[in-house]
Amino acid sequence: MPDVVVVGGGLIGLATAWRLAVAGVEVTICDPTPGAQTSNVAAGMLAPVTEVEFGEDDLLALNLASVNAWPAFAAELEELTGQPAGLHRTGTLSVAYDADDMALLRRVADYQRRLGLEVEDLSGRDARKREPMLATGVSGGVWVPGDHSVDNRQAVATLLRAVELSGVELIRQRVTRIITSGTTATGVQLDNGETIDAGQIVAAAGPWSAQLDGVPQELRPPVRPVKGEVLRLRVPEAYRPALQHTVRATARGFSVYLVPRPGGELVVGATSTELGYDTRVLAGGVFNLLRDARTVLPITDELELVEAIAGLRPATPDNAPVLGPSGLDRLLWATGHYRNGVLLTPVTAQILADTVRTGNLPELAKPFLVSRFGH
Repeated sequence: MPDVVVVGGGLIGLATAWRLAVAGVEVTICDPTPGAQTSNVAAGMLAPVTEVEFGEDDLLALNLASVNAWPAFAAELEELTGQPAGLHRTGTLSVAYDADDMALLRRVADYQRRLGLEVEDLSGRDARKREPMLATGVSGGVWVPGDHSVDNRQAVATLLRAVELSGVELIRQRVTRIITSGTTATGVQLDNGETIDAGQIVAAAGPWSAQLDGVPQELRPPVRPVKGEVLRLRVPEAYRPALQHTVRATARGFSVYLVPRPGGELVVGATSTELGYDTRVLAGGVFNLLRDARTVLPITDELELVEAIAGLRPATPDNAPVLGPSGLDRLLWATGHYRNGVLLTPVTAQILADTVRTGNLPELAKPFLVSRFGH
């Protein structure tokens, strides 16, 4: 019987299993397609500053802790596996296209400064000095040196290798039910009917977390799927690098981000629609992303469209994750990360590993208990 069963093999589940295994815990991960769902689609922005929302102070603290943890986390992964973890420390440039866009960007920058975050106002000319291929119509920007990016697919591949090297058992089956005895979770049931007893269970099933049978309805986290479409473009050699930094743009009231990869790929995202578990790529979403991208980066028209893909973000009513005790003994949640799954991978893994080993939820995670929703 494993000490811990991790339900879900995305970045959060893989990193949690690895952290536990490194600490000497016997771990089994259950996922039919590890790393191939939400974690495969993400653009990989580490954006605690540029994505800060008014009133989300607790989430900002968690996000900042995790962005600061990423360099050591990546270095440890790379030392173990000999593979790149995908961290690119480039900083982020937020830009605005017209005067109304600029007014909004300045309001957000003022709020960021009040929170003590490092941001620098730029004129349109200064923004184009940092990124010469930006449109001449870009009216200004804000430089955020502490927001970076991760190649999510590299991170997934390296974490899969890390869990293998650390002795984690990977079962390519879906968990259909949490097995309980009274108010205690005792194991999991798989798609094929087999059951696995477990000392503890970490549910990291992303947008499917609320669908786990066996958990009483009143204890399930209010996690819902929010679809996001993402494009991957290939930059010809002659134009590389089209961008050197992640660019987040507001163009005529619409938001778009462009995340460069060292190999010449440019990731463009992301739409946000609530259509249940629908992962079809729709023409309207692709059109909107290309329209907004080419407004701020005209060279977009000359790039090869190599992939259009959609994934499901696990969203909660307050846009913050659900971490820690579930209301059932021996079942812990690690879900609901919404737009911040890649960013929050290191800190979530450490929080869950610490909680499993000590029985105590770290202070940083206490604002994110499922009980805040009245559970």
